[in-house]
Amino acid sequence: MAKKNMFVSKSGHEWKFSMVGGVARVNIESGADIAHLHELDQKLWTVLSCPVKGLEFDEKTLAMLDSDKDGRIRVNEVIAAAEWLKQVLRNLNYLLQGKDSIAFADIHADTEEGKQVIDSARLILNALGLQKEEISLAEVTEYMAIFEEKCRAEYTAQNAEPFEPPFGDKSDDAEAAVNAVRAKVADYFMRCKLVQFDEEASAALDVQVERIAAISASNLSDNVEEISTYPLARPNKEALLPLTEGLNPAWKAAIASVKELAALEADSIGEEDWNALLGKVDAYTAWKAAGETAMNEAVAARLEEHSAAFAPVEKLLRLCRDFFTLLHNYVVFKDFYNRAPGTEAVFQAGQLFIDQRCCELCIKVSDMGKQLASAGLSGMYILYCHCVSKAGLGEMDIAAVVTAGDIRNFREGKNGVFYDRNGQDWDATVTKIVDNPISVGQAFWAPYRKFGNWVTDKISKSAEEKESKQFDEMTAKADSTTTDLATKAAEEKAVDGAAAAAPKPAFDIAKFAGIFAAIGLAIGALGVALAAVAKFLVSAWYNPIIAVALVVILISGPSMLLAWLKLRKRNLGPVLNANGWAINSMVKVNTTFGSLLTQVAQYPKVVGKDPLADKKMAWWKKCLIWLVVLAAIALGIFKLTQHRWPWQPEPVKVEAVEEVVCAAGDAVAEDVPVFDETAEEAPVEEPAHE
Repeated sequence: MAKKNMFVSKSGHEWKFSMVGGVARVNIESGADIAHLHELDQKLWTVLSCPVKGLEFDEKTLAMLDSDKDGRIRVNEVIAAAEWLKQVLRNLNYLLQGKDSIAFADIHADTEEGKQVIDSARLILNALGLQKEEISLAEVTEYMAIFEEKCRAEYTAQNAEPFEPPFGDKSDDAEAAVNAVRAKVADYFMRCKLVQFDEEASAALDVQVERIAAISASNLSDNVEEISTYPLARPNKEALLPLTEGLNPAWKAAIASVKELAALEADSIGEEDWNALLGKVDAYTAWKAAGETAMNEAVAARLEEHSAAFAPVEKLLRLCRDFFTLLHNYVVFKDFYNRAPGTEAVFQAGQLFIDQRCCELCIKVSDMGKQLASAGLSGMYILYCHCVSKAGLGEMDIAAVVTAGDIRNFREGKNGVFYDRNGQDWDATVTKIVDNPISVGQAFWAPYRKFGNWVTDKISKSAEEKESKQFDEMTAKADSTTTDLATKAAEEKAVDGAAAAAPKPAFDIAKFAGIFAAIGLAIGALGVALAAVAKFLVSAWYNPIIAVALVVILISGPSMLLAWLKLRKRNLGPVLNANGWAINSMVKVNTTFGSLLTQVAQYPKVVGKDPLADKKMAWWKKCLIWLVVLAAIALGIFKLTQHRWPWQPEPVKVEAVEEVVCAAGDAVAEDVPVFDETAEEAPVEEPAHE
């Protein structure tokens, strides 16, 4: 049975549908909808699978849903989670609240799954010393942290290996201090070895005076970074590194810290003793790493064994908080098309501010190769940016969709600022642009913009080539020598004499006559065409308007038609597919919705005089210039329509034609004999016979 905007499944559940993003999608609005997810035809789901990583969603919750641990959340895994929740919760409408806490009264106590959750919750609360009938995710997290710390303490007590830290309680600090100067000390001892190999090279291996002179005029305390690149100390044949005096000022404090923490009593150290010190530090580092690795493995094993004690309740609390949100981003894309403040899809990574606009549709890129291969199919204008965090969060690539504003200032290498969902700022640089129309209005000007760019590039390239050619010629002339002017003059004279003695080719007048004739015909055809156009323009007042409209339609019409077709089919699906999603339906971004995804700066009307504005021409001068231009155009059109070109024949008057025709008729009449029926026939003479 089917009703308007409704479909009834075999079990009697009524599925309601609505148009979301230009596509009919099922509504997930109640606990009953969640309970009957297994009845919903998989062909009606918006998504068939999505990645576990790279989304603005709790990754641990997704990992719990990923039962086969393949890095993808598939339809059967979502349905399995819904079926488990049916066995645990008394009312699935509780999921619509998005809470991360639950009372025991809301849990089924008569099902195996419900009993397991309640038992786990009571165990956690007892371990925390709490007596209550509800539990939250924060309490589960606290219990897990306490249990993990307990496991680490037990492991340390039971598996502590006999190892004496080389520098006592200061071993960690000494390790850090030695590692901070390790590379610089190695460079110093290598310089000393080169001095031992060739003592004359000592000056070249020491700091160059010119480098110090280059910064001597400035504040040297501001040039610590430059000074730190100088050698650690002056290399010597003895290969001894001073630990107190004669050190590079930028490294003196670091060396002093090593001397103190490693308890070095001498004022210098050789390479052999330094390597022995490194051996102690490396052994300590290896011991810590091995112990940490073994401890982590042992603790992970204990946590896995103990997971039955807290995993069910943690799973329930995470699904109570996140499952309904996941359905809105999986079965339907409600969060994407819902423009309520604070509501964003799980694939939206943040906002990109660039060129006086804010792009809200930004997606993290997991595979740039796949993105570039399929992004063009989306029909959207996309800026691919490489983002670097100055707060130490790392680097990432994003795809920012531009749906409003002009694109003339976009280019590879342009910088912007990206803000992630947590408000952290990243330096963003455009690395690749996928050019597609943003609007029909922008497509109107696209041909003119492209032609202007082409002309500008051609002129710039031609100017650069001519400049380079002239520079090369001037350089070649400057490098040439004129030591033997007499010989050169004699050679030139001999060449001139040979050229004078050589016979000159005869002038071929027929060849040039043909060329001149062809040029004349071309000019004549062009003149006739211009005259016809000019005559059409002056024949009626509205003809110039028609001509301009036809030219504009011929130039901008195809671009606007193509833009209209692409904007109707603009689809986010290919971009998400390249990120590992399996999109099952169109994810349209039409012009109305697209205008909400990119905000362009709006300035108020500013009243007042700009002191730095360019001086404007007086209004009467502008009017005079326009009058002169219009008069010149009108005069040109008049001349084109009235002037007879040299190659055009002399016009013949109608009266002259009539006189010629009459005269020709009289002449014909005089020459033709008149036949008279009354005249006797002339006798026919017989031919004589011999």
